Amino acid sequence: MSDKINLLNFNYQQMRDFFSELGEKPFRAQQVMQWVHQAGFNEFTQMNNLGKALRERLSLIAEIKLPEITSLQKSADGTCKWLLKLDCGNCIETVFIPESTRGTLCVSSQVGCALNCSFCSTGKQGFNRNLTTAEIIGQVWVAVRELSSHDGAHDKRVTNVVMMGMGEPLLNFDNVVSAMNIMMDDYAYGLSKKRVTLSTSGVLPDLERLRTISPVSLAVSLHAPNDTLRNVLVPINKKYPLVDLMALCKRYFEGEPKRKVTFEYVMLKDVNDQPEHAMQLVRLLHNVPAKVNLIPFNPFPLTEYKRSSQAAIDAFRDILVSKGINTITRKTRGDDIDAACGQLAGEVKDRTSRSQRWQKMHFIKTGNSGTEAMMADEK
Repeated sequence: MSDKINLLNFNYQQMRDFFSELGEKPFRAQQVMQWVHQAGFNEFTQMNNLGKALRERLSLIAEIKLPEITSLQKSADGTCKWLLKLDCGNCIETVFIPESTRGTLCVSSQVGCALNCSFCSTGKQGFNRNLTTAEIIGQVWVAVRELSSHDGAHDKRVTNVVMMGMGEPLLNFDNVVSAMNIMMDDYAYGLSKKRVTLSTSGVLPDLERLRTISPVSLAVSLHAPNDTLRNVLVPINKKYPLVDLMALCKRYFEGEPKRKVTFEYVMLKDVNDQPEHAMQLVRLLHNVPAKVNLIPFNPFPLTEYKRSSQAAIDAFRDILVSKGINTITRKTRGDDIDAACGQLAGEVKDRTSRSQRWQKMHFIKTGNSGTEAMMADEK
């Protein structure tokens, strides 16, 4: 392991502080941010508007250390999936989905996931650790550079980032927020708040905290319209039930009437896809500024679930739309390379048994950040 400081861990303010401690002017932070994130340079010797002495000093004490590309798979529909190796030997997955008007990058926040949602391949891998800010933003750096070097076409640009890859982002709160700040920084990737989305299963203390400090868009992994079913599909619901989740979602974008919470709902055959489930969902979302994404289930090895029929998905959608809820069916992308929603697995050296994961879940403090309690045994 290198003892050099990885500058990918620094957002703009942290970069300013770093250069101030070196006795340098604060504008050096802007220069280095632009060299790293906009120009894509990871060697200080290339940064020719820095003095030679500063470049030499940076080379001794700092680095731009990136995840290592282990493999790249390309889907027939144009989706790309990178397997990225970390220092710890684990691998994470990052997915780029090209569309005619945008390019969406799906970024991981943890090695594995501790939430164990029953329909998700990531949860079956177990949990190892949180990603650092550098490992999160490094996925963006790698994807932007890879796409620009392989294909300069308009539809190969990253225009949107979704924190929907491996892991629960709110259980890695500080590093995720810092990375998202870099994504939105004008000296880095310059994405607008509407083009950076965090997806959560509903860790309510951290969701409330996010609401107060970050303007990014919000997606909630809902997947069930009642507590009994959601307790099975999304077990964190036992700690933070729907009544509390909906109360927070109702006021999440308070004062911003045009913004809505996106609710993700995976369609599971004969599990959550019946007309009565649709009507329950209508009642659940009453007075919540909501839009719904219906996601056809993407199978993975040994899963017990099956994808709902297209007829069932269409009927479910039509009920929601008839009740005034903005609803779309998400097109499945990248399933031929296991890059679709719920299929990301990576290569995780699981450090916690399922019983240990649940023990940690039990001790999440309702009034404080869940991250510290959840990850206490990592220290």
